[in-house]
Amino acid sequence: MQYAEVSIRESVRQTLADYTAATDGFDLHALAECFAQDGVLEFTGAEQPLVGPAAIESGLRAAISGPRDPGRRVPTHVRHHVSSVRFTSVGGERVGVSSYFAVHTDIGLDHWGRYRDVLVERGERWLFAHRKISVDGFSPASLMAD
Repeated sequence: MQYAEVSIRESVRQTLADYTAATDGFDLHALAECFAQDGVLEFTGAEQPLVGPAAIESGLRAAISGPRDPGRRVPTHVRHHVSSVRFTSVGGERVGVSSYFAVHTDIGLDHWGRYRDVLVERGERWLFAHRKISVDGFSPASLMAD
């Protein structure tokens, strides 16, 4: 593996970590900044994908502040654990990555699933051109299930 490829892989890993830290810190602006200007966020339960950082930030804000069951608890903390980061392609102007996630909240393991990502180089960063989040399951006591 050449140094250039190692550098790309580490830059991509940094974006994955930045996204996770922003999510866990409830920082939707920082999360949205992990996407290219035409970047797409697609996730289980959404009516349609969100396109571009502004739409991603406002769409996620609306989703988490929308109507909730009055008796439903809100998590006080969220911790994403990302594993099995596998580069499916590295080269040219795009990088493909697949990984798994498990999310812990106040109840313990809350939900889990898969990320399928395509990142593009923008300046000195690699940003999401497309992130597909597939939730595979929720704990019965999930604080984040719809």
